[in-house]
Amino acid sequence: MNLDRIHSILNNKEKFDVFYNERPVWIQGINNNVAKVGFIDNFEEKDVFIEDLYEKDLYN
Repeated sequence: MNLDRIHSILNNKEKFDVFYNERPVWIQGINNNVAKVGFIDNFEEKDVFIEDLYEKDLYN
């Protein structure tokens, strides 16, 4: 995923399926090329590189 797509997702009211390592996440914020994500399946949070995020039916 790239920075433009992240901004598009964050500025849109629609729901998007975003994943990191096969786990669904929600994007809490971004700082340069790092996104803070929360995992949908538990309360874990993590800082990850934006390029490591992806959408289910799209290719990187």
